Amino acid sequence: MIRVLFLCHGNICRSPMAEYIMKKIVKDHGDDRFYIESKAISREEIGNDIYPQAKAKLLEKGIPFSKHRASQVTASDYPQWDHIIVMDTYNIEALKRIFKDEDHKVRKLNKKDVFDPWYSGDFETAFEEIYLGCCKLYDELVK
Repeated sequence: MIRVLFLCHGNICRSPMAEYIMKKIVKDHGDDRFYIESKAISREEIGNDIYPQAKAKLLEKGIPFSKHRASQVTASDYPQWDHIIVMDTYNIEALKRIFKDEDHKVRKLNKKDVFDPWYSGDFETAFEEIYLGCCKLYDELVK
């Protein structure tokens, strides 16, 4: 089983979008070797569903999703995951206060940051960057 955790600030926009995009990519390939979830770095949105504009973008692009409840990553999560994928440099810095990445599991989805559409309102760009990053990640993980 390949265990992938996506992280962003609040777990209501980017990381759940990445979770459901990656699940769709995996399903479309008929690949049952993956377990995929998403969580937050912060506590701000714990318990909240996916942000409405993020849901709308997933629907527009034909990406299925289910009821979501934002949750925060903890130090005890670290050993459970093979790959911990973050959206930006801030996420990496914030994670250093939660756990040490001794096994080098943490990395950004893309070389450049995926800016938070909650602030920018640009859900199209966020979706495209996340989608392309997930496609590339899948290809890397199945080699």
